[in-house]
Amino acid sequence: MIENEQHPKRQVILAGLDQQNENFEYEMTELANLAAANNMIVVGQLIQKLERPNASTYFGKGKVTELKEALEYYGAEMVVTNDELSPSQIRNLEAGTQADIMDRTALILDIFASRAKTKIAKLQVAIAQLKYQLPRLRTSMNVRLDQQTGGGGGSFTSRGAGETKLEMNRRHIQHQISLMQAELTNIEADDETRRAYRAKQSIRNVALVGYTNAGKSTIMNELVKRFGDNKEKTVFQADMLFATLETSVRKIQLPDNQNFLLSDTVGFVSKLPHGLVAAFRATLAEAADADLLIQVVDYADPHYQEMMATTAKTLKEIGVGDIPMVTVYNKADQIPEQVYPDRTGDTLVLSALDSTSQDTLVDVVKEHIFADYITTTLHIPFSDGQLVSELNEQATVHELSYDESGTVMKVTLTPIQVARFEKYQINE
Repeated sequence: MIENEQHPKRQVILAGLDQQNENFEYEMTELANLAAANNMIVVGQLIQKLERPNASTYFGKGKVTELKEALEYYGAEMVVTNDELSPSQIRNLEAGTQADIMDRTALILDIFASRAKTKIAKLQVAIAQLKYQLPRLRTSMNVRLDQQTGGGGGSFTSRGAGETKLEMNRRHIQHQISLMQAELTNIEADDETRRAYRAKQSIRNVALVGYTNAGKSTIMNELVKRFGDNKEKTVFQADMLFATLETSVRKIQLPDNQNFLLSDTVGFVSKLPHGLVAAFRATLAEAADADLLIQVVDYADPHYQEMMATTAKTLKEIGVGDIPMVTVYNKADQIPEQVYPDRTGDTLVLSALDSTSQDTLVDVVKEHIFADYITTTLHIPFSDGQLVSELNEQATVHELSYDESGTVMKVTLTPIQVARFEKYQINE
């Protein structure tokens, strides 16, 4: 378990409204996992059945009192709610319970902030956090800002100290957001240039997508260890939600000299904050530009169907909908009597740790991304012998023989290679 250095362990009570949502029980289980991922200790849970949240306090008045008593009983110091709360709901709940209130959105943002390592991830999280804070500013917030200079206009100075402070805070945050977005745009432009270069080189890109903790990083690491051009270049993996936030890209070099790029993207979660969906479009751009998506599903989790629905919804929100997708039901080794690997079309049941499963997955990937590769016969004159070495290194060579004037090769080529070696092709 990664310790969150920003926060010591806090005892919290989970709270949620059951609005007859069939996924409510699952959402509360997930909320507990998110709390654990944020270094919190869940000591209690409070649920109220309501058709809609109370506009003022989220819960009904009686439940607010019950929540305060539960906090005192368990010695807890914070309430974590299953839904995003309005600024007034947070204020009124804090006043009614005398405890800190953190909603689901703030919890996920907190986790992302503690896990972000790269420049782009830190910027994306910071922007999302500032956008979340903007409508929740209060006059009592201790926000360190530059002091206002100048005399000020009449309408501004007549507002009173509290409103003036709020206005200053808002402008400061909006300015910070603008600066960060400009910096992020520059980084995204560099990443887009790299992706365009790969596309020009006809390097195929396969992206792992799916729910957090479904096994995406495990699949990547096992393939990298077997087929990676740098077998030491594995990615971080752990049994926790959002173990990593960065999109990692690794080159997979297959024994037949065919290769592709494999991307491990950030995992999804239900009720992913809209601010993060928008902010992480850049992180998920590898998925948006992929030739093939591999949706990884935790088949051993009883809620895997809800997880798949969340993945589909998130992909739609970020504009990834028309890319071919293979569905991998992972962790089959944790299901008694489950046969694996098993394939039905583009649906696989497997274990990421099983080499036969890995081979089956690679076969399916190859069928998709190399479908437009051409198998042809070339005649390379001895005067161009250096091309034979190049093809042996960069193409799949099926047969090789010699005649009096050169080398005859039956090879599988990329579309770019087909055009390049067109003059050497033998009409069959």
